[in-house]
This record gives sequence, C-alpha cells and structure tokens, in this order.
Amino acid sequence: MAAAAAGATPATARKALASTTSALLSSSPALRRRSLSCSAASAATAPRIAQQPPDLLRWVQREGGFVHPALRVADHPEYGLGVSATAADGVIPPGAVLIDLPGRIPLRLRHPADAADAVLMQLADRVPACDRGTVVNETRLEVASRKDKIRFILVAIYREPARDFYRTNILSRGRHKELAINKRCRFLLEFEKEVKQKLGTVPSGDHPFCGQDVHSSSLGWAMSAASSRAFRLHGEIPMLLPLVDMCNHSFSPNARIVQKGDVESPDMSVKVVAETQIDQNAAVTLNYGCYPNDFYLLDYGFVVTSNPYDQVELSYDGNLLDAASMAAGVSNPNFSTPAKWQQEILSRLNLHGEGAILKVSLGGPDIVDGRLLAALRVLAADPEAVGKHDLKTLMSLGAKAPLGPTVEASALRTVLALCAIALQHFHTKIMDDQAVLKGEPPLTTQLAVQFRLQKKLMLVDIMQNLSRRIKTLSPEKSTA
Repeated sequence: MAAAAAGATPATARKALASTTSALLSSSPALRRRSLSCSAASAATAPRIAQQPPDLLRWVQREGGFVHPALRVADHPEYGLGVSATAADGVIPPGAVLIDLPGRIPLRLRHPADAADAVLMQLADRVPACDRGTVVNETRLEVASRKDKIRFILVAIYREPARDFYRTNILSRGRHKELAINKRCRFLLEFEKEVKQKLGTVPSGDHPFCGQDVHSSSLGWAMSAASSRAFRLHGEIPMLLPLVDMCNHSFSPNARIVQKGDVESPDMSVKVVAETQIDQNAAVTLNYGCYPNDFYLLDYGFVVTSNPYDQVELSYDGNLLDAASMAAGVSNPNFSTPAKWQQEILSRLNLHGEGAILKVSLGGPDIVDGRLLAALRVLAADPEAVGKHDLKTLMSLGAKAPLGPTVEASALRTVLALCAIALQHFHTKIMDDQAVLKGEPPLTTQLAVQFRLQKKLMLVDIMQNLSRRIKTLSPEKSTA
C-alpha cells in the first residue's frame, strides 16, 4: 500500500481527501459499532484432520495432565470452538487451576536425542532467530502421525486458512503489500532448497522425516499448524500446548498461563489459572498478546474486529508527504528537501540519513507513529519554536499543540490526508467488503476481506479522532 500511495499526485491526493473525508467522517454510527470477537467463530465447520478425533481432554488426563471437571471443548456462540465451562457445576472461582500440563506434554525444541534430531537442529541454525521456534517445530509436524509424543496435533480440531493464504496469496489481491506473508513465502521457497540439500546427504536411517519428501507446500502446512498453536512463555522459544491452544483470544481474558520451572527442568509444568470468575457456559479466554491483525492472521488464522492494536504501515517518503500536505491545503516547506536544521532532527528520529528506518505506522494505542508526528510538526515550524521542546514532547499526540495551533493543525491535516490516500488505494470500498461478508463466502475469502475491512475501519476511526482534535484548536488558526 505504501508503494502505491507514494506515487499519488497532488491532484489525485486532493481529490481523494475531498471525496473520502466527507463520505467517511459522516458514516453512520452502525458502521462504527463493531464488537470484539474472532472471525474464527465460523471455523467450527472447517474440515477435521480426523473425522472422529479422540477426546482431547481424556488424552491430556491420560498423559498425566489435569483438566478442571467443569471444562469441555465446545462450540461457543461468540468465540466458536474452544474450551468452555459448560458443565453444570456452578461458577469457577478466581485462582482455580483450569488446566495443568506436566513437562512431558508440551512440544518444544530440545537438545538432540539422536542423529535425526541433530539434523533438525542443524536446519534450525539456518533459520532466522525470529522464526526459529516455529519452523523447527513445524518440521517435526511432517511426521506427526508417527510420533505419539505430539499426537495432540492430530486429535485437535485443525483449521487451514493460513495454508490457503500461502498457496493462493489471496491477500495480495487485496493490495495490502506490506503484509509479511510475502516474506514468509519467499523464506519457505529458499528454506526448501536448504532442506533438500541437507537431507540429500543424510543416511536413510538418520532421515528426520522417515524418508518423506519435504517441500515448500508441506513446510507451509507445518508453519500454519505450528504457528497457530505456539505460545511463548518466559521469553523462551515457542511451545505447543495441547488443550491450552483451544482457549480463544480476548484482550480482556478470564484466564492466564503460568509456567512453573525452567523449560529444561524435569519438573516444568504449564498451568491455565482462572483470572476472574468464570460462569457456566462462558468461554475460557487468554490474551495471545497485544498485536496488529497482521500477526493474528498469519500466526493464528483469525482477525480481531475493533483491534485497538491494529496498524497500517507506510513509508516515510517526501513525495508522499508533499502530496498529502497539498491535498490538505497545508502550506509547508518541501518535505522532500528539508532544511539542514530539520535534517538533523529527522536524523535523531531515524528518518533521515544512512541507516534510517523509514517505516512508520498509523493506528495502535498511539494513533499516529510518534516519529511521524514529530517530523510533521518540525517541518511545519521554525527552529526557535522547535528548540523549546524535547523529542519526547514532539512525538506525543497527548502533548496538545506544543508548537502552537497553526503547526498542530497542519500536522494533523497532513495525517488525515495520508489516511484518505491510503483508503483510496484499496481497490474496494467499505460497503463492498460488507456486502461480500453478508454473502457467507468461503473461510479464506472471509478472513481476507475481514482483514482488509478492519484496516479501512481503523483508518476511518483515526480520521474521526484527528478531525475532533482539529476542531478543538483555535478557530482562527484551524479553519479549513
């Protein structure tokens, strides 16, 4: 999206701002009332790996784990398939242990036990650190049916949307080019070559996949299966936790995960403990983390509506900012040729010079990336006014008009124009996406459209927020 937006002409941007702002800022309240839920609610109808899977709760108990007698794996009307307190045993009090997994149940990277494991560890060393835990666990899934130790992967209900994204790249048709899926696809293709090269030199008896072929498609399947069930505890590499991974996500969870002991300790255990009272028929929920929808979709296969941590990334580009400011009717110095004193401040913000990080974001708790906001303020002000404030103040949207209402209005209008330009570069409108979702499309299409729709609605929310802020500035300084 950033690349497309960067090519906008001032005329195009001005037209975008005029048409989009008037239409979106007057949107109906019904459009903005979006409950917090996961799109995975419809996944209960997705195909099972096994048509009649064994009882997961009994399997955990048989392997030495504990499951609270009130818990069941059931289809919840709001969250979909997951762990719920459906037994008629009254409420579960805060502090109660819901699930307790002994150290032998979680699947995680361990020291090599045999030659096959050693080969896997050698492959793991070729994986970037940020992906290492999931990719190595993924490779083990290639022989999951032969390893009773991770049999829970097969007995659990498994959803496949992420695999379909790797195969069809459906999100690229939504023109959200910044999504990390393209990076992951490229990695899988390159990693496939390394895996094949390494396995070609391994004796058949030491083959970690029992002689099975390993290719990018199978690795993509494994990545989807593992990353959608991975938990990072105590900063460790991801672990796969049976039954715990059936608890759905909420930013206001009623339970939490507690790890006892070091990951290598024989006494290590993982528990799910009730954080609040859990009523009968309530879903057991955990907070998977405060992340944008890109993360949830790629790692867990769902989209969170009204996600307060969702973001859209843009490139800090002088031409794009020039187009946005012109569209907003702002008279500013040229963003593409800042003065020397402004360049020095931009360098301190890591937005100018060698090694600059030009990715900035809109959305999330800060609403506007602090570095972007500070840059827009600095480029619309004089050096004397800027010199009176530190960077922390200039980067904060909570600091009301530190450089005066005129500069503040210019900065906020430029951000508002950036939002409008970004919206114009989606190839569908909000109403189009809503119409598609009402038609009950296939799950992969539904997720892609929901993902795209939430980005648009987030941009609309930002525009409304900034418009309210502009109205609070001095009337004579902020009149459009």
